Amino acid sequence: MTRITEQPSRYDHLETRSVEDLVTLINNEDATVAGAIQKALPQVSRLITTIVEKLKSGGRMYYMGAGSGGRLSVLDALELPTTYGIPKGVVNVILAGGVEHLAEAPEEKEDDVNEALDKLHREQLTARDIVIGISASGSTPFVLAGLKECRRLGVTTGCIVSNPDSDIAAAADLPVEVITGPEFITGSTRMKCGTAQKMLFDMISTTVMIQLGRVEGNSMVNVKLINDKITDRAVKMLMQKSGIAGYEKAKAILLEHGSVKKAMTALNGTHKTP
Repeated sequence: MTRITEQPSRYDHLETRSVEDLVTLINNEDATVAGAIQKALPQVSRLITTIVEKLKSGGRMYYMGAGSGGRLSVLDALELPTTYGIPKGVVNVILAGGVEHLAEAPEEKEDDVNEALDKLHREQLTARDIVIGISASGSTPFVLAGLKECRRLGVTTGCIVSNPDSDIAAAADLPVEVITGPEFITGSTRMKCGTAQKMLFDMISTTVMIQLGRVEGNSMVNVKLINDKITDRAVKMLMQKSGIAGYEKAKAILLEHGSVKKAMTALNGTHKTP
């Protein structure tokens, strides 16, 4: 397997560069990431379509990863219940070392095949679920073992990798290969690979939530009212969608029902003009 992610950086003698040179060069490299993702959009679309089908059928989605990519997937999954009001447990992460040790970054766990199998089996996966392996190299033992076990169990799999023709892509039913090239710092895949992973997580989860009806128009109508800023945003959203003129009236209705979606459903059910 060719590990482009481990090839030497195009740049050298970085310690001799000025701050202005360094930030310009890093920015130039970052600017190539969207183009790399664009080439993989057909693969991304196929993966998202399958995720939507699985979740609509009552299944669950799992990211399975280690290192920077695994940790980024945790951040994506944590946002979704609040932003889109989905129940906890619909989108999950199996992280090497455990989500509870996220800040400790136990990198050695990415080689722990037994932990991968143990964590996978605890989830009691079925054919309704889907597991997406996250690995910049495409060879992380924790992820590879997990996807192979999923195949044995008849569980659909996808992956996000940054090297061509990888073992993990071969083990996945729906591989996404985003080839971002050598890193600015040789082998530092938290850089362009990490940027690509973050963009893909945003793309996947946002599109899935839209397809599941968690967005109306362009609004987060199921957002949880967890703080003043979000509540204020939701009040204004409700006023715009319902035609209610008074802020306090709209806020009272919103708080009574708990979300813009539920408030609009209640208002529409009354057949009254607000």
